[in-house]
Amino acid sequence: MINPTAGTSESTRMGTAVAMIDVRGTVTGWTEGAGELLGYTAAEIVGRSATLLMKPRLAPRGLAEWIWRARLREPWSGRTELRRRDGTGVRASIEAFPLSGGGRKDWLVMATAVTVTEASPRTPPQTPLGTALARSPIAVSICDGDGRYVWVNEEAERWDRLVHNQRVGHVLTELWPGSESGAVVALIRRVFETGVPVIEREQRWPVPDTDEERVFSCMYFRLDDAEGRPLGVCCMATDISRSDGRKHLLVLSEAGKNIGTTLDVMRTAQELADFAVPRLADYITIDLAESVPLGGEPLQRLTSPDQRVPVFRRAGAASIHSGMPESLWGIGDVVFVPPSSPFTRALCSRESHYEPVLDTSPGTWLDQDPDRLRNIRATGMHSLIIVPLQARGTLLGEAVFVRNDNPVSFSRDELLLFQEIAGRASLSLDNARRFTRERAASLALQRNLLPQRLAGGKAIEVASRYLPADTHEGVGGDWFDVIHLPGDRVGLVVGDVVGHGINAAARMGQFRTVVRTLAELDLPPHELLSRLDSLVVRLAEQDSGEAGGPGLWSQAMGATCVYAVYDLSTRICTMARAGHPPPAVLTPDGGVTFPELPAGTPIGTGLSSYESRSIELPEGSVIALYTDGLIESREADLDEGLRRLGSALAHPGVPLEDLCTEVITAMSLKPRRTSGAVIPDAAMPELLDDDIALLLARTRGPSRGRNRRAVTEDREQRPRPRG
Repeated sequence: MINPTAGTSESTRMGTAVAMIDVRGTVTGWTEGAGELLGYTAAEIVGRSATLLMKPRLAPRGLAEWIWRARLREPWSGRTELRRRDGTGVRASIEAFPLSGGGRKDWLVMATAVTVTEASPRTPPQTPLGTALARSPIAVSICDGDGRYVWVNEEAERWDRLVHNQRVGHVLTELWPGSESGAVVALIRRVFETGVPVIEREQRWPVPDTDEERVFSCMYFRLDDAEGRPLGVCCMATDISRSDGRKHLLVLSEAGKNIGTTLDVMRTAQELADFAVPRLADYITIDLAESVPLGGEPLQRLTSPDQRVPVFRRAGAASIHSGMPESLWGIGDVVFVPPSSPFTRALCSRESHYEPVLDTSPGTWLDQDPDRLRNIRATGMHSLIIVPLQARGTLLGEAVFVRNDNPVSFSRDELLLFQEIAGRASLSLDNARRFTRERAASLALQRNLLPQRLAGGKAIEVASRYLPADTHEGVGGDWFDVIHLPGDRVGLVVGDVVGHGINAAARMGQFRTVVRTLAELDLPPHELLSRLDSLVVRLAEQDSGEAGGPGLWSQAMGATCVYAVYDLSTRICTMARAGHPPPAVLTPDGGVTFPELPAGTPIGTGLSSYESRSIELPEGSVIALYTDGLIESREADLDEGLRRLGSALAHPGVPLEDLCTEVITAMSLKPRRTSGAVIPDAAMPELLDDDIALLLARTRGPSRGRNRRAVTEDREQRPRPRG
């Protein structure tokens, strides 16, 4: 029995066991000292595997390491834990020497039992090189020619414990089946066969029971003996999961998800600011140049009482400090800078300004900007990077990154990262700028093409609303109109041109003009739609045959329209539609119906299959014409939209303007300013997917028409007061 001395501070030798083991790990010789230490007699152990002398959990690794070392034919030493016959363990110092002569390949192995205090470190290999490899912070492992691991150092063992596997004695595919492991084993075998090293191969390994993944940069090279014969393959792996390069890639990936989620310039600028703080900087501003109009007086018209010039408007800012004490200007304010400042130099040169240690000494550009100097000193700003924002050849502004709380100055690598993020954000800002410009032009065109004032005359009272969509595609081609016809009749029309943007707005204006022209011919609704359909087809054919590509009319296929004519004298309304949603009728008793009207084909198909239907309306009835954006949504089908519209309309005693507002409020999902009126605030959480046009007409009867005309004539005959 071994009786270690308690409290010993150094290793104490307890006895030496001597045995002979061949290259396959079989015990071929046994001494009495070995029997005393481990409890086996020679008859019990000779001819059997030396793994019986190892702890079961260490046996595969120990055997593989033994076979690999035996091939080296070089003496070695180390420490391990042996197993006695009774199953107890004993720490032992191992020394092994190859036997020579007579073609023998056996090894003489001496094991000396030792006890080590808790404070003693694990005994490293006996050579300086072995010590360096064993304790290296880089994971080092050695494989044989088949890819089986025979030795790993402490760092590699730590990783093995993390993934709940022991590689020694195993091929990687035995532990982690899959293509990644198979590729590594094939690579090891190829390096062993060819001797060509593999440098910086990236490998990914999942951590069990977590969502974490570790990424290693690995190097493989062959180990040869003195005669150049291959012995194995060494792998050196560095964990790069949290390296700066990978962090930067992850930051860029996150930037792509968080910046540019909308086509709004101000929101995009603020998204960039919010993303950068505190992830990249302590304080950041996004200042945009005149190329990105944000409203207000043009910058070139503004002046300053000192030497500073107005160059930017602030579009976004963020700080790690509440109240943003670093900022001299608020969002939307004009930013003044000295002509000699790095802000203007970066703007003119389109090159980034990198100042890892901000120079606030006398004689710098800050002498011309005392307010900024005081603020820099008061808030402790010490490191500065200015990156121009530019996309598609247009200079949009600048992003200014600052550190004050973080004592570490910006690095060159961070400058490159900021430039990459700014470049991606610039594309989003430019997309938002272009969309805003086109949307503004489309809205302006549409406002000028839609009727500015609607009057129903003696026959009807009218009210209307138009709401542009909130989608990225831009303004649509919805339109409405009221056309006075001979004999106390009035025409009502609502249409929807397919597409969005300025072209759709232009086509809408052309449709409105054509419909007005055809209405002057006093045609029945179905015949007017037939003429419109034929005319659009003919104009589209002419457009497509002309040089320069298709024109506006060749893009007008699929337009829809509904046309109704109300006759005051008979109270009869005649309607026809071309692929458009059906009109709704609200009677004075509160009933809402959708007259059965043949749908017809959209304008531009050339089929001209339209029919008119006539209904007599009680005085005070309301005719509702609208576009599909009012009743269609992603959450409900068309029938549900018609049901909701019927409920929204069922208020016969409400003034027409108020009814128009109530219908829009009930059917749309967001309060907004519309053409003609402002809708009161309402709880509408979502954006509009499509434009909405609504035209309401309340009918008058013949008696009211005559009475109204008599009152008008009486007023005209009264003498006007002088002065």
